[in-house]
Amino acid sequence: MWLAAAAPSLARRLLFLGPPPPPLLLLLSRSSRRHRRLHSLGLAAMPEKRPFERLPADVSPINYSLCLKPDLLDFTFEGKLEAAAQVRQATNQIVMNCADIDIITASYAPDGDEEIHATGFNYQNEDEKVTLSFPSTLQTGTGTLKIDFVGELNDKMKGFYRSKYTTPSGEVRYAAVTQFEATDARRAFPCWDEPAIKATFDISLVVPKDRVALSNMNVIDRKPYPDDENVVEVKFARTPVMSTYLVAFVVGEYDFVETRSKDGVCVRVYTPVGKAEQGKFALEVAAKTLPFYKEYFNVPYPLPKIDLIAIADFAAGAMENWGLVTYRETALLIDPKNSCSSSRQWVALVVGHELAHQWFGNLVTMEWWTHLWLNEGFASWIEYLCVDHCFPEYDIWTQFVSADYTRAQELDALDNSHPIEVSVGHPSEVDEIFDAISYSKGASVIRMLHDYIGDQDFKKGMNMYLTKYQQKNAATEDLWESLENASGKPIAAVMNTWTKQMGFPLIYVEAEQVEDDRLLRLSQRKFCASGPYVGEDCPQWMVPITISTSEDPNQAKLKILMDKTEMSVVLKNVKPEQWVKLNLGTVGFYRTQYSSAMLESLLPGIRDLSLPPVDRLGLQNDLFSLARAGIISTVEVLKVMEAFVNEPNYTVWSDLSCNLGILSTLLSHTDFYEEIQEFVKDVFSPIGERLGWDPKPGEGHLDALLRGLVLGKLGKAGHKATLEEARRRFKDHVEGKQILSADLRSPVYLTVLKHGDGTTLDIMLKLHKQADMQEEKNRIERVLGATLSPELIQKVLTFALSEEVRPQDTVSVIGGVAGGSKHGRKAAWKFVKDNWEELYNRYQGGFLISRLIKLSVEGFAVDKMAGEVKAFFESHPAPSAERTIQQCCENILLNAAWLKRDAESIHQFLLQRKASPPTA
Repeated sequence: MWLAAAAPSLARRLLFLGPPPPPLLLLLSRSSRRHRRLHSLGLAAMPEKRPFERLPADVSPINYSLCLKPDLLDFTFEGKLEAAAQVRQATNQIVMNCADIDIITASYAPDGDEEIHATGFNYQNEDEKVTLSFPSTLQTGTGTLKIDFVGELNDKMKGFYRSKYTTPSGEVRYAAVTQFEATDARRAFPCWDEPAIKATFDISLVVPKDRVALSNMNVIDRKPYPDDENVVEVKFARTPVMSTYLVAFVVGEYDFVETRSKDGVCVRVYTPVGKAEQGKFALEVAAKTLPFYKEYFNVPYPLPKIDLIAIADFAAGAMENWGLVTYRETALLIDPKNSCSSSRQWVALVVGHELAHQWFGNLVTMEWWTHLWLNEGFASWIEYLCVDHCFPEYDIWTQFVSADYTRAQELDALDNSHPIEVSVGHPSEVDEIFDAISYSKGASVIRMLHDYIGDQDFKKGMNMYLTKYQQKNAATEDLWESLENASGKPIAAVMNTWTKQMGFPLIYVEAEQVEDDRLLRLSQRKFCASGPYVGEDCPQWMVPITISTSEDPNQAKLKILMDKTEMSVVLKNVKPEQWVKLNLGTVGFYRTQYSSAMLESLLPGIRDLSLPPVDRLGLQNDLFSLARAGIISTVEVLKVMEAFVNEPNYTVWSDLSCNLGILSTLLSHTDFYEEIQEFVKDVFSPIGERLGWDPKPGEGHLDALLRGLVLGKLGKAGHKATLEEARRRFKDHVEGKQILSADLRSPVYLTVLKHGDGTTLDIMLKLHKQADMQEEKNRIERVLGATLSPELIQKVLTFALSEEVRPQDTVSVIGGVAGGSKHGRKAAWKFVKDNWEELYNRYQGGFLISRLIKLSVEGFAVDKMAGEVKAFFESHPAPSAERTIQQCCENILLNAAWLKRDAESIHQFLLQRKASPPTA
């Protein structure tokens, strides 16, 4: 599954609860003052886990024969299940998962014997289980379990649910669609809804004859339904052995485009009616991707077809259902004229991610949700490999560092992070770990592992793993074993330090010239967002470290495995004037702190670009994080940022922009916010002038991304020339004289709104209403929060909950307000509190509730706000967001400490700069 990114993860081998999770709090900095403050707020410990047991193993399914008849007007469905089952241990009851379903009748017929009718259905709603009781003992052997049931096509974007769309003629209609991961197949039919309880599926759908009906497999029969001439029964071929969370069905109105991959697999992209053209880009990506994975894994795609379909109301970004992959419209549809470059890139990545799951997740599935990271971390890594293969011009691996690696480090430096592998029990805990640790840290450590092993041995190990466990379940250890056999390296020993304990190391390095050699002294400590680690028993990692020098910045001079707290290494033949850098390519999942002399020697490599782009990015990001943690001064980082004046690389600018955005948000709590905006203008205006507004001949994808980024940054900061040009172009766009190119729309919309009035907002809302494309609606929704007047902010917040905004997009509108200004932050938080019941009811246990909370409160920087947030959620519990709430409160306290520590010195630096501006 791809989480719709601000744009963006679990499993266990033991039955029931398994051993208790490691005592994480013992790893934390017990003596730090902030830790005591966290304790005083009650923020340092996660709440008790709810008791939970996995399903008993006495009865298990072999095949589900399932027929569903959805009613698209009354929003209900009828279902008939005939499951071939095996009784492994004599019992008089069958326990299954079941939620929001009413069972009408149930019976079990042992093969060759009489049917036994169930005499009771005991629903355990809290655990989402039902116990079917039988009057006599079911003996060991095989038989058929029959259940007739009814359910609701809900509006919660989970289970079997309804999705609202508008026909080309303007009529509102509903499709019936599914989203089962992690634990919602049980909302569509009673089942053994655990990833390790695999079976085959024969699915039939009874649907209006003018609707498209799709499922995991190809259609094998379509015949009139006896009772109603307007209805047909559509039968699908039997699936391979698979997990329930990967089953899918869709009933609605769609057009499609199709092709065959070079391996002969039928590939279709289903779009809203009249928009088939917008499916062509994803079709092209999918048709290139399937053979790429087949060759990479050396295992063929196991199904005869694959469908990719755009769903109007969809909580995640996409879901990898085997053979029928569902997407948000914005993650699949590309309009050649009206889609921006970043949307094309996003579609390519999401398609790459979901198709990787067809092997890694679907063919071989995690044994339990503790190993979810294996699914998501792996797919989040290999999607980049795939996109790099299809679109080398995207320079996608540099973007990985900014999009995934640094994002994961930011979260993983918190005391309230969690290990990659988390012991998961109750279903409510599963949604919590669809997060940046499972996805982005998971992907980052796999990237580090791939680099450590080498591509050939990695591919060999992957093939061994997929071949050994196909149509079965596996745990993290099983992958390590395959990779260890392929590479001969101590994979499990190394990787356990990265997946079983939370956090990552800070490597401190100092150097000494010894004749013609350079002696490096390295030491590792846990990196903490709150400053130097001061606890006892500091965790340790086995860290693959690469070292490069200015002699050849793109090549590792030395590779070592750091398996102790301190070590010394000698680099032979390094001249005194040459710089030395750790972590070539920013591949190792650690931060580096250089001695001042080593750092000093690296800085010219930023200005003259002799350091590779991804190393320039990593250096700046490490320094920024060290400043946030109070290990170095923020002013030192601002001085380094000035050295990026000649920077040409989009991703380096993107990361720099992101960090300056964090700093701007922090300083919005002071009375010198305008001064930091002046700094932003000074840093970004030279590149803005070089780029201009219009594409030049020979420019490509990355130039378009960079132009949008830089103009948006300058416009938001109030750069006079940018603001005037944005207003002129916006006027021409609205009047239809000169339509804005898709790549310029976000920066222009943002600029005119931030410095506009009620009329500007009304025009934007009108553009939103007129937009036929979801991408354009989302583009507008994300920038509405830039408006500054309290009255208009209220108008935007009201709009967020209106019918005009799709349920999954409300979160980004509210988040945009919270991130738009100091007043917006307060107003958004109040709005969330005032409308909590409606918002919580809408998103319930899903990860959108976590995202809403995070976006609403993470910008605060006053100690008492942490207490207020904690108190609100104590009286308004959100079980699936508990960890997010802890992390948000921790971040608020960290922001407050950062502000107290550095605000005055930042202010002085900005004033001195104003008095004597630096020369470029």
